Amino acid sequence: MIEDVKIAPKARRAGGRAARVAVRSAPLDEALRPVRAGLEGGQYSPLSEASVARIHQAALQALEEIGLANAPQSGIEVMTKAGAILGDDGRLRFPRALVEDMLAKAARGITLYGRDPKYDLQLKGSRVHYGTAGAAVHVVDVDTGEYRESTLKDLHDAARLVQHLDNVHFFQRICVARDILDNYEMDLNTIYAAAAGTRKHIGTSFSDPSHVAGCFELLHDIAGGEEAWRERPFMSNSNCFVVPPMKFAEESCVSMEACIRAGMPVLLLSAGQAGATSPAPIASTIVQAVAECLAGVVYVNAIAPGHPAIFGTWPFVSDLRTGAMSGGSAEQALLTAGCAQMHRFYGLPGGAAAGIADSKLPDMQAGWEQAISNTLAGLSGLNMVYESVGMHASLLGFCFESLTLGDDILGQALRCVRGIDVTEDSVSIEVIRETCLEGPGHYLGSDQTLKLMQTEYIYPELGNRMSPKEWNESGRPRLMDGAKKRTADILASAPCQIDPALDRAIRAKYPIRFS
Repeated sequence: MIEDVKIAPKARRAGGRAARVAVRSAPLDEALRPVRAGLEGGQYSPLSEASVARIHQAALQALEEIGLANAPQSGIEVMTKAGAILGDDGRLRFPRALVEDMLAKAARGITLYGRDPKYDLQLKGSRVHYGTAGAAVHVVDVDTGEYRESTLKDLHDAARLVQHLDNVHFFQRICVARDILDNYEMDLNTIYAAAAGTRKHIGTSFSDPSHVAGCFELLHDIAGGEEAWRERPFMSNSNCFVVPPMKFAEESCVSMEACIRAGMPVLLLSAGQAGATSPAPIASTIVQAVAECLAGVVYVNAIAPGHPAIFGTWPFVSDLRTGAMSGGSAEQALLTAGCAQMHRFYGLPGGAAAGIADSKLPDMQAGWEQAISNTLAGLSGLNMVYESVGMHASLLGFCFESLTLGDDILGQALRCVRGIDVTEDSVSIEVIRETCLEGPGHYLGSDQTLKLMQTEYIYPELGNRMSPKEWNESGRPRLMDGAKKRTADILASAPCQIDPALDRAIRAKYPIRFS
């Protein structure tokens, strides 16, 4: 049942008029919230059915005739045993029957767990989830416009911020701890800084296969033992298992094998760049990304049939005038939506990138770049939208205030994903009849309006909808000032998400470098 909603006075503004806002008597049930994790997308399809089929056939042809080079020996052994063919040129080729067989074994409808079950992500069909990623090497200062090197504290604070942003559903490493020089310590601290900041699902990577075992010891300690970890693995491996075009990344593949054996979900990440490491045509870039990720499906399921894996066609776009990456372009938005359509074609959980700004600061350019690609990604039914908030300069920079502002952008995108509810109640003319023939001639105070204020509509936390008069009377508040305040308020009170006794034990055992 929809709970009662009343209109209550808010603090009076300088002009003396009382603002009126919707107030709930109790928290709204998750199922009734206007936007939430796991809304069904799929309304937008940039590719025709014939185009999807053509891309699929081209990807199969590429795997069968071109194949992939540079697989590690362990990968060669497992994939050739499954039916891949090792050529005299050292390339592994994949017969169509093998790919189809492994697609039949691949996991569908997987769950990515949070440390709190309310943050579990159900990757089924075209359910949409937005989150972070990007591994920026700089942090943007909105006051000075300067870029400084990112630190472990920045990573931890970003995770703390994400924990308190409703429309950001998962956290993957958003910046690199440049202040930690030892790569093993960096991998350990990245895991712990993220886990101490958020109980949502986390994505991480490993800089060397030799680090995996020690990092899993830490994960087991956080989870409460290996059995508890395997029951609810709350962290996934973001794995660049290929180096486009059409080559395996040997060390990443070895790390991926270890993660699979340890029960960690994997993101099979193919990140070519159109016009550079993948073909310039958008369609051909999708072909290459699909072929590379299909090779990953064979790899994973040859090791462990049905292991949870995300089909991470994650190609980027180049500005062909310079060769530089253009993550905020319309072509990137189309490319990501097309990849999402291929995920739906295979029925596999899929992930790709959106929300990247080429702009260096959270300005109007950043706003349109983030909004367009995030909305298209959601409407296309992309299960995991990575890099959706906070990223600038084509992933070179991360901005805290942009992450906070991005929560509003994602709320609007999710409302578009939800679409228009057409039910007997929502199209009934009885309210129209009553209002026009018997009532006041408007709907402002009707029971229907009051009930739907919170369930049909979403309101921005920071976006300003005042009239010019109200805006003047309120001191002309600026959007960035609100973003800075909300960011600071969250970080001032966000607690550690690790039990204090466990935190002390972990700090005694591992070289944890943040306070």
